[in-house]
Amino acid sequence: MQVKKNPKVDLNRNRGLYFVIGLTVVLFLTWRALEYKSYPTDTITLDIAQAVDDLKEDVPVTEIIKTTPPPPPPAAPEVIEVVEDTEEIEETIIESTETSQESVIEEVMDVDDVEVGEEEEDIVVPFAVIENVPIYPGCENAKGNDERKACFQKMIQAHIVKEFTYPESALELGIKGKVFVQFMINSKGVVESIRTRGPDKLLEKEAHRIIASLPNMTPGMQRGKSVKVPYSIPINFMIQ
Repeated sequence: MQVKKNPKVDLNRNRGLYFVIGLTVVLFLTWRALEYKSYPTDTITLDIAQAVDDLKEDVPVTEIIKTTPPPPPPAAPEVIEVVEDTEEIEETIIESTETSQESVIEEVMDVDDVEVGEEEEDIVVPFAVIENVPIYPGCENAKGNDERKACFQKMIQAHIVKEFTYPESALELGIKGKVFVQFMINSKGVVESIRTRGPDKLLEKEAHRIIASLPNMTPGMQRGKSVKVPYSIPINFMIQ
């Protein structure tokens, strides 16, 4: 006779379910162990203050300064003498400066007797349009205004070449360039109002010195009257 097992008593029937439940419990416990956090406990120290009844305190010794009392005020005089003002005061009389109808006015000097001086205005006429250009010394024999202009410019160039000296400081530094010079020949033939514009102060100073050494000239004439004449010329500083 073959023995038959009861299926309800078979232990291997729910083995897989038990394995899953056990694995789940193990994983849950592992997860909680990893997530567990511990914090250090703070040590609380209590300081106990002891009160002492017997406190000794050193009291500073103060010194009382004795000051002398102020002197008493002077006593008032018993009798007050009244001095009489016997001097006479002269009163200052201020006379009125207004004129009345009865006052006589002195005769006024005739206006024609007053001499009025005429101030001469300095007229400036450009070099290119002036009737008679300034005459440079040595150009007196030139005929006509055009010949005088040509002689003037020629003599100016000759003067610049004669007086030209290259500044040593500018030569050492290699400074070169063109300096534009403008000056005025006044109504007396004297050179004035020299203005320079160039690449360096050293070159401008030398150009100013050259033009300032120009001789006195015969002033330019416009309608028979001496006038101021401006003139400009470039001076080229070159290093060869």
